[in-house]
Amino acid sequence: MEPFDLLRIAEQLASGAIGSGIGRPRQAELRRAISAAYYAMFHTLARCCADTLVGASRTNRNQQAWRQTYRALEHGQARNQCANRALLSRFPAQVRRFGELFVYMQRLRHIADYDPDPDPETDFDRAYIMQLIAETASTITDFQSADVIDRRAFAAFVLFRLRRD
Repeated sequence: MEPFDLLRIAEQLASGAIGSGIGRPRQAELRRAISAAYYAMFHTLARCCADTLVGASRTNRNQQAWRQTYRALEHGQARNQCANRALLSRFPAQVRRFGELFVYMQRLRHIADYDPDPDPETDFDRAYIMQLIAETASTITDFQSADVIDRRAFAAFVLFRLRRD
């Protein structure tokens, strides 16, 4: 799954270019845009885990181990780890920002995907969604430019539970 493909779909949904096709997106399209933007982050993180722990090059890695590592990322575990500000503070700014936005986008995705109440307070605004999509794209780009040592440590941080001995 390519994160920037998901972000393009999110932009198209939020802009009204697809879906209703009338230029003004429905709430369902805005909600799907939020979900797609979150999944762009999730797949970025899953790929980071697999690439940094198993190997980024298909020719220099065991594909089964790579796939297993990619699929090992759990939404709740990743959110809980990223919400731990004390641990997250040990990482450089690009990684910290990714973790913070990951938590926020997961919360929005839960609202978008699971809140059945069409209360105007839970409605999503197109301009805000477009801003979040742009912020998500920028955050992903910055995260991917972080030093591989920090991304590898972050991968271990989100995949494995912290054990206190």
